[in-house]
Amino acid sequence: MERPAWAPPGIDISVPSVSRIYDYYLGGSHNFEVDRQAARRAMEFLPGLPKIMQANRAFMRRAVRYAVAQGVTQFLDIGSGIPTFGNVHEIARAASPEARVVYVDHDPVAVAHSRAVLAGDEHTGIVAADLRKPHDILAAPEVARLLDLERPVALLLVAVLHFLEDADDPHAAVARLRDALAPGSLLVLTHASYEGIPLSEEVAAGTVGVYRDIRNPLVMRSGEQITRFFDGFELVEPGVVSMPLWQPEGTEDPDDAEAPEDPYAFSGFGGVGRKA
Repeated sequence: MERPAWAPPGIDISVPSVSRIYDYYLGGSHNFEVDRQAARRAMEFLPGLPKIMQANRAFMRRAVRYAVAQGVTQFLDIGSGIPTFGNVHEIARAASPEARVVYVDHDPVAVAHSRAVLAGDEHTGIVAADLRKPHDILAAPEVARLLDLERPVALLLVAVLHFLEDADDPHAAVARLRDALAPGSLLVLTHASYEGIPLSEEVAAGTVGVYRDIRNPLVMRSGEQITRFFDGFELVEPGVVSMPLWQPEGTEDPDDAEAPEDPYAFSGFGGVGRKA
């Protein structure tokens, strides 16, 4: 297997990566054949996966613009993946030139790419760390350099919590991060669920099996279980809803214009909460 020039040394390109699979769904070019094969297997069960990811990205962009409109210009994006067009720092910077963003991911490919994309950008940084170890994230030099935790921060947990099993205690991780944030901070969250998928749970479970096979278990949670992640936050209207339904009006995002046409876009949940 030929190693592309952009692949960081030491990366095993024979093993699929969640962030590279996500990149493939979004039409990106930073993925290997092993990632594309896993993605295509998952799409045999859930052909609408790319549409779900587009709805996810469109929600994230609306939430970032909402945060800036609320005066929040600091962003901590955990599970940020491989930078693609319309990423957090681009959306935030368009709304506020002073916006500062710290990306966090545990995938070496995502981290290496982020470093390359962000080189020379003084207002953004990348941290190699895992959501399961929030202390490592909070103690990272890049967080100290770029974010003032005495002021409100938008914490983005977009399409990442469903890769934490209950044994990882994801609620404790979110609570630890929440407690480190100033009042007025925002939690921006999306999560996979069987609810809203226009297929039977038995069929959709095939996709879960593909992720389990590549040793990245995908944990489907109910809307009620997902809402629990907002303990300690006041939900912003309209609450925890299908992603296209979260404050859709007044956007000029092409993904938003298309997403509601496709029933797959309504799979899973998104929401924003404010720390009192």
